[in-house]
Amino acid sequence: MEQLTASYLTRAEIWLFITTLAYFMMNGAQLFETTVIIPKWTTAPPESLAMLGGKYGLDLKVFWIVTHSLHELTFLLALLFCWKIDPVRNWLLLLFVLHVAVRAWTLMYFAPNIIDFQKIATSGTADTDLLARTSQWRVLNYVRVGIFVAISFGLIPLYIMVTNLRIKLL
Repeated sequence: MEQLTASYLTRAEIWLFITTLAYFMMNGAQLFETTVIIPKWTTAPPESLAMLGGKYGLDLKVFWIVTHSLHELTFLLALLFCWKIDPVRNWLLLLFVLHVAVRAWTLMYFAPNIIDFQKIATSGTADTDLLARTSQWRVLNYVRVGIFVAISFGLIPLYIMVTNLRIKLL
């Protein structure tokens, strides 16, 4: 680890705090959606999918795109500002790779399926395995949200480490 200044560590601490806060705020939205909204539309498809369709149907696509984009920007900034702190950088890289893997899973599985469920809600046509598909989506979403929450908790010791390094320099 090269010589670190208090100024450098302060910036690292700030961006690590911001990305941790953003991750926990995103987790709050995910937990709300998982516990309140998803059980409603997965209960009895195709009828329960009605809340996803129509002119006033629930569509959180823009919310999640903006939320994840802003969070990922803060995550990259935290990585950039922590780059000279070897152990923190290495753990941040690992957490970021895990985050990207879950995001890729989201884009490959969750997003296409929710789009399909929204189409079913507006068209009224349903396939025979719809209940099994929505149930599987709901269960896998528990796993996905759990991984996101675990990653966010992984940021806390890194923040503490940077804070302790900065305090030692004072």
